[in-house]
Amino acid sequence: MDRILVIDDSAVQAQFLCSVLKDDYEVTTCNTAQEGLQLVREGDFSLVLLDVIMPDMDGFAVLKELKAAEQTRYIPVILLTSLADVQYEERGLLLGAVDYVAKPFNPVIIRARVNTHIQLYHYQKEFRQQATIDGLTGVANRRFYEREADARWREAIRFGLPFSVCMLDIDKFKIYNDTFGHQAGDHVISSVAKTASAFFQRSTDLFARYGGEEFVAVFAGNSAEAAFAFMKTVRQAVEGLHIPHDPSVNPWVTISAGGVTLMPRQGDEYQSYLKMADTMLYDAKRFGRNQVVWSNGGREQWREKP
Repeated sequence: MDRILVIDDSAVQAQFLCSVLKDDYEVTTCNTAQEGLQLVREGDFSLVLLDVIMPDMDGFAVLKELKAAEQTRYIPVILLTSLADVQYEERGLLLGAVDYVAKPFNPVIIRARVNTHIQLYHYQKEFRQQATIDGLTGVANRRFYEREADARWREAIRFGLPFSVCMLDIDKFKIYNDTFGHQAGDHVISSVAKTASAFFQRSTDLFARYGGEEFVAVFAGNSAEAAFAFMKTVRQAVEGLHIPHDPSVNPWVTISAGGVTLMPRQGDEYQSYLKMADTMLYDAKRFGRNQVVWSNGGREQWREKP
């Protein structure tokens, strides 16, 4: 069942909307803009019904914040207001609202518009997924990664979050392909992607196929040591698949990973830290493969194996 969030400072109005929609949707209500922003960031909503006039923060400001953040920008927002001026309607639509409904509400119209925009949301979501998913592995493709990574970086700067960039690839993959064939190689790439991507499920996480047997991940909120420990778990999970490799190389298919965690600041460039992560990956291979090497962007470096 689709989830709808109603943000309205009038508890009576919010409950009325809930009563109109509750038979078809799971409806959550709140009465302040700040609570609404928190809920929509944490929840999985298919639509937001947003009152324009609220005492703590008006609906236009809330709408701007929702459209500025990666995890909420695609959620459709219908503005609710008693303001009849066409300039207010124009302003809301220009800010990204999908519809504008004036009070008092007609329940039939509310249900029809909500249903229409939720259907459109699912169509657009499916289209975005098809355009951004790697066909072999089912994870994000490089095109999507290149579009989104910098946006995640800017959000980390905005919210003051530590940010991690990781490069990883499959060890001795050419030898595997030469030994077992390209079809088996494709299966390995797909299996590694499925296993590794399962660890990146937060809204701020991004895991993508970078090219060939190489993958890239970005995630926010972890310290350097925590990110290092997390990627060790990912590496161990891949090794734990026990996919046989050429015995002259390795008993099992393994990965190497390198990354960096830092607190990004205005003026820093994402690409410079991606290069640093790639250098850490090179070190992981140079030190023997099947391991993680991590940096905090300064002098400290963590290696999984001595």
